[in-house]
Order: sequence, then structure tokens, then C-alpha cells
Amino acid sequence: MKTITFQLQPEDNQRLNNLCGQLDEHIHQIERHLAVEISHRSHTFKIFGPDEAVMTARNFIKELYGNPKSHSSQELDIMLQAMVNQSKRNQTEEPIDEHMIIKTSKAEIKPRGANQQRYIKRVYQHDINFGIGPAGTGKTFLAVACAVSALENEKVRRIVLVRPAVEAGENLGFLPGDLSQKVDPYLRPMYDALYELMGPDKVIKLIEKNVIEIAPLAFMRGRTLNDAFIILDESQNTTKEQMKMFLTRIGFNSTAIITGDITQVDLPKGKMSGLRHVIDILSETSGISFTFFDTFDVVRHPLVQAVVEAYQKHEAVHGI
Repeated sequence: MKTITFQLQPEDNQRLNNLCGQLDEHIHQIERHLAVEISHRSHTFKIFGPDEAVMTARNFIKELYGNPKSHSSQELDIMLQAMVNQSKRNQTEEPIDEHMIIKTSKAEIKPRGANQQRYIKRVYQHDINFGIGPAGTGKTFLAVACAVSALENEKVRRIVLVRPAVEAGENLGFLPGDLSQKVDPYLRPMYDALYELMGPDKVIKLIEKNVIEIAPLAFMRGRTLNDAFIILDESQNTTKEQMKMFLTRIGFNSTAIITGDITQVDLPKGKMSGLRHVIDILSETSGISFTFFDTFDVVRHPLVQAVVEAYQKHEAVHGI
């Protein structure tokens, strides 16, 4: 990860307003597209994120600032998407390392691109792993695939799926049903991956036997998890205290993967994300791996891309 600071010159408040948009709307669009954090005070900008994405964001901001024209949100979306698509076309596909293919009873998962291969390799080599980046990069699906493979090959005795139960906290009481029913909707992406990799019947049986355990983050306190593969998803919505608590639950012969997107934090304003904080605290710690994905790593069905582009063109013309 990289942080850069730069100054926009010459200082021009009208150009700055055109660049940032109302209430920094354009800045937030750039953050979402490139999976970076952007802050600024007047004409001084600071960008944090994956190396390539940070440089891309800086160049894009400078280019927009140099153009005195005011852009609509729809036009900005199209420009950003075109830039991402061009970057993908410029990237060369690396051959797949056969050792990085994940095999389960129902599927064989081949990593797509160099970053996914690095992610899997690091999971094999480290007990604590972070996969950080936007939706669609495969970070959660690959984490579940690694967990299923470890369970089926008897490297661990159970899988533990953990997630902040609601987007900005742990308030489960108002939801109907027992604990499992309260948490289930928030774990749906991981359930979908489990069903694809193991089959629904097997997953249901393993949940009944507590071989696959679903646990809201608040209920992890005081536990020690041995012989387990633990996944904490949507970890950007943990507090600093919750992240520390989770990381200290990991016991012997266990592997943990923590996934999240630092640009999609839903915590109350002023509350720092535990995921954002842990990057600064542990990124140089031996035995812990960090894999940073960005928009260029997004893997989706090609028709999804076509649908998005069609909507963007329509909105640019009609404004809706």
C-alpha cells in the first residue's frame, strides 16, 4: 500500500470545485472506482491505497483539474470505467501455477490473474492473511475455497465464518429468530460459495454438526479457536477494538483470512475502521500476509460489464 501527497497547481477555486463536485461527490466516485482513500485540504491532496491505483487516481485527478470543464457524475463514471477497462486490456495474463488451483469435492477453482495467485500462495504460507479490495475481486470466494479445501483434506477440523452482524454494529436484538437466523442474511455471500464448493446438503449437515460454525463478531470474545479455518468477512466494519479482539482469538493449527474493502466503511462518523487501522499496525509483521486488490482485479461475467456500460451511456444522455 502507498500514501502520496501532492499539490494541485495553479491554485484555482473554480477548477477545484469542478473537480471535487458538490460535497466531494466526484472524489467519492474516484474512491469507489479505484479502491483508494482520498482526502484533501484545499488544493493539497492525499491518496492511500494499492500502489498502481494510487498513481492512477493521482494522474486522473490532475487530468481533471487541468480541464476547466465541469463534468457530471455520469460523465465521470464513464471516464473512470473506460480507464479501468483500458488498464485491464493492457495487462497480460500470467500462466496459472498448477499448485495454486484449489480443489474441492464439487469444484476446481483456478485463480484469475497474478493477484489472485499471490493471494492463494500467501494463504498457504501464513496463518493470518488479509485480502483487501473492492467487491468482485474474488477475495471472499477464494477464502471460502481455501477453507473448504483445508477441511476436506483434514488440515483443520472446522470452518468458522465471522462477520459484523449489521453494517454499523452488532445490534441483533431487533431481528426475528434465533441467533443463527439473525446472522444468516449477513453471511449469504459465504453460504453461496459453500453451496457451490460442497453442495447444499453437505453444507447443511456440517452446520448441524457444528463443523461449519456461524458466529457474529461480538460472540467471538473470550474464545480460542484451534484446528480451525476462520474467515472474517466485511471487516472494514469492525472497530479497532473488535479487530484486535478477533486476531487474538486464533489458536494453534489455525488459519485466518480477513477480507474487506476500506472504501466501503459503514461505521458511525468519527469511528476508525479496524481494517484501515490494522494495515498500519501489522503490515510489516512477519507471519502475516496482506494482499491488496484494486478495481483492475475485478472479475465478473462479461455481460455484467456490458450492462453497466449500457446504463452509464443511457444516464449520460438522459441524466437518469
